[in-house]
Amino acid sequence: MKLHDLKPNEGKTKDKLRVGRGTGGRRGKTAGRGTKGSGARAGGGGRRLYRQGGNLPFFRRLPFKRGFTPPNVVIYNEVNLDQLVDFKGSDVTPETLDAARLLRKPAAPIVILGRGEIKKALKVRVHRVTEGARKKIEAAGGSVELIQPQTAEA
Repeated sequence: MKLHDLKPNEGKTKDKLRVGRGTGGRRGKTAGRGTKGSGARAGGGGRRLYRQGGNLPFFRRLPFKRGFTPPNVVIYNEVNLDQLVDFKGSDVTPETLDAARLLRKPAAPIVILGRGEIKKALKVRVHRVTEGARKKIEAAGGSVELIQPQTAEA
């Protein structure tokens, strides 16, 4: 088999439609372009998207439609070490942080940030810990364990 032997499957291609051949027939006279307007003219089919014929285009009227918002951004509950100074108990988990009212959205994952100092040994089980916070917790005799965030079951 050679390249010149190849041809499309039966029924795959159709003959090109001859348009604009007189007033008779299906595609005569205006050749399916209607009457007047930019769509009837040569090169008029390439109108810009969202063009509004002299009006200020919709996307330029809206001040907030600028830039790009990534769709898969994870928003964490941020808890700093100085918030854990007065923390009751030694286990820091999502449940105990929620009971201490340190979380804005209990369903969101939690990150421990390194602002402040900590003196007591805490056993921390959260979704993410910064490197500075980990060093301060372990220097105070505590431990850090990372847990997986809950995924929504479909």
